[in-house]
Amino acid sequence: MRIATIAGRAKVLTDASAFDVEEVSRGRFPADPALLFEQWDAFVSWARGVEAPSYGPPADLTALEAPSPTPRQVFAIGLNYRDHIAETGQTPPKSPSVFTKFATSLSGPNSQLILPTENVDWEVELVAVIGGPAKNVTGASAWRHVAGLTVGQDYTERVIQTEGEIPQFSLGKSFPGFGPTGPWLVTPDEFADPDDLALECTVNGESVQKSRTSQLLFSVRQLVAYLSSITPLLPGDLIFTGTPAGVGWARTPPRFLRPGDEVISRIEGIGSLHQTAVQAS
Repeated sequence: MRIATIAGRAKVLTDASAFDVEEVSRGRFPADPALLFEQWDAFVSWARGVEAPSYGPPADLTALEAPSPTPRQVFAIGLNYRDHIAETGQTPPKSPSVFTKFATSLSGPNSQLILPTENVDWEVELVAVIGGPAKNVTGASAWRHVAGLTVGQDYTERVIQTEGEIPQFSLGKSFPGFGPTGPWLVTPDEFADPDDLALECTVNGESVQKSRTSQLLFSVRQLVAYLSSITPLLPGDLIFTGTPAGVGWARTPPRFLRPGDEVISRIEGIGSLHQTAVQAS
C-alpha cells in the first residue's frame, strides 16, 4: 500500500486514483498524516479492507509533500554501507553512528535545492518511518513498528560538517531543503524483501551512487532495535539509514553540486525524488 501526503492531506494511492483517508473513512481517521501515524495499525487494517475505490481523480503528483511532514524525531546513521566506509578510509563502527537532521531541513520529493555554499554533496538514503511507539524492540519484531519505507536525500555542506575540533554533522546536514523525502510511503508488506532494495542517485543523468540496501552494515531491524533501546521511537519518526559509496567529497578531485544540477534519487519499489540545485540569493 502506498500512502502519500498531497496538499496537507493523507491519501491512499491506487493504480487509478488517490482517495482521501478522512473522507472515505467518514472521519474515523484524520487527514493530518502526523495524527494518522498515531493510529497506524488500525488505519492499515481498515485501508486494506477498502475495495479498489474510484474515489477522487488520479493523484496530483505536483502537489506531493513529505510522507511524514512533521516528525518529532529524525535519526540519521553515518558510515552504514561497507563501500562508503571503504571510500572514506574509516574503520567500520561497532555500533550505529547516530546524528540528526533538524526538522526545518525536511522537504517534499520535488523541490529546489538552494545551495548555501559551493560545498554541497549528495547522499541517497532509504528512510524508515515509524508507525507506532517502539521501546526496547527486538530485532525479530522491529518491522512491526515500521509504518513504511520512503526515499530520502541527506544533502550535506561538507565544510560545516567537518570544521572545528568536533565535527558538526547535524548542522552541516540541516540547511533548509537538505532533507527531502518521498514521493510516498510504501508499507513493508509490498516488498518481496524489504532488506534488499536497489537504490541509486544520478546527477544530470550520470549515475553517481548505486547499491543495494542489503549492503547496510546495520539493517533496518538492527537500527530500530538499537535506537529503541535508548530512546522511545514515536509515530512518524524518521530513520535515515545511511548512504552507499559515490559521494562527491570522496572523489578525486572532490565534486560538489552547482546551480542547474538535476539530482534524482530512486529506490526500487518506492519511487524517486527530484531536486534542481539553485544559487542562494
